[in-house]
Amino acid sequence: MDAKRQKPRENLLRTAKTVSEALPYIRQFAGETFVIKFGGHAMGDISLTETFAKDIVLLKHIGINPVVVHGGGPQIGQMLERLKIKSEFIDGLRVTTADMVEIVEMVLCGSINKQIVTEIQRAGGIAMGISGKDGGLIKARKLRRTVKDPDSNIERILDLGFVGEPTEVNPRIFDEFLDSDVIPVIAPIGMGENGETYNINADTAAGAIAAALNATKLLMLTDVAGILDKEGELISELTMAEAKKLIADGTVSGGMIPKVETCLHALEHDVQAAHILDGRIPHVLLVEIFTEHGASTMIYR
Repeated sequence: MDAKRQKPRENLLRTAKTVSEALPYIRQFAGETFVIKFGGHAMGDISLTETFAKDIVLLKHIGINPVVVHGGGPQIGQMLERLKIKSEFIDGLRVTTADMVEIVEMVLCGSINKQIVTEIQRAGGIAMGISGKDGGLIKARKLRRTVKDPDSNIERILDLGFVGEPTEVNPRIFDEFLDSDVIPVIAPIGMGENGETYNINADTAAGAIAAALNATKLLMLTDVAGILDKEGELISELTMAEAKKLIADGTVSGGMIPKVETCLHALEHDVQAAHILDGRIPHVLLVEIFTEHGASTMIYR
């Protein structure tokens, strides 16, 4: 056979094998709800955003109910820079003043949210963008962090401004979405008891929504391959107990700690599995969901 024809044939056979491998997972997850956090580098790459949108539409077409929660840190930073507003970070969280929270809301609920909605609809889906303030979806309170002085051992409270954490998620908002063809795309903004607007970390918001919905899966797209062991090798599967041990012994550190803690919170509220994926890999969602070995780290109950 001609070598030029042999290669396309091999690719077709590989594709057919992948589709065949996916069939039992398609059957298993039909009708289930997946909460998917979209963020990191992928959001700034139009080709990865387009690929993500196509994958979300595919999930909906085969009977899975995807709920998308998105971040937007780099885009917020770019807007603040354009407006010549300096921002400060503490433990990876942007200190958000009253003036800044208006800009955060504008960027998250406006340009970013509508871009993702547009891409999903270009890919053949029906998407609706909402924020955590709409319909009382996410009630929030001010997030406070404490830091211990290394010399005196005295703890002090850090004021992060209008950075919040979810106190309650109203799952009834999703009733109409999950019984229809509409894919919800959620900006992580919450409302305080006095009507204040709070900027919520997208990982935290996704975990809270997954817990409220008793979702089958929480999938968080990030800029890392997943959880790595002390030798830097990817850990493909972990129990909750094993994940907690990795935090305790320092294997999981820095910015990965809150991501793993978000996964654990979701699992404690009957989510069956939580995944930390490398969003820089095209179609990583499909590889993780529909293949035996996946492409990232899964934590399970």
